[in-house]
Amino acid sequence: MNRKLTAILTVAMLLIVPAAFAAADGAAIYKAKCASCHGANGAGDTAMGKAMKLRDLRSAEVQKQSDAELNKVTSDGKGKMPAYKGKLTDEEIKALVAHMRALK
Repeated sequence: MNRKLTAILTVAMLLIVPAAFAAADGAAIYKAKCASCHGANGAGDTAMGKAMKLRDLRSAEVQKQSDAELNKVTSDGKGKMPAYKGKLTDEEIKALVAHMRALK
C-alpha cells in the first residue's frame, strides 16, 4: 500500500510542480483574452476592433510605449477595454506585454 501511495504521489509531483513554476505563455493568454478584438496578429482588424477603432498593436505608436505603460493599460483597462488586474497575475501580464512586442 505504501509503495502505491508513494508512486502516486511521485507521479503527481512530477506533473503538478513543473506546471506551477512554468513561465506564463503570453501567446496563449493573448489568444484567449485579446485576439477576439485585437486580432491574431494585433492589427485590430476584427469586427469588434474596427467598431472600437483599436490601434494596431504592431504600430510604432503602440510599440514606442514603455513596458510599464503597456502593463498599466493591460492591468487597468482603457476605454472599453476591460481591466485584467486581478484576472491575470503580474507574471501573465508581463508575458502578454512581451508577446505584444513580438507582434511587430
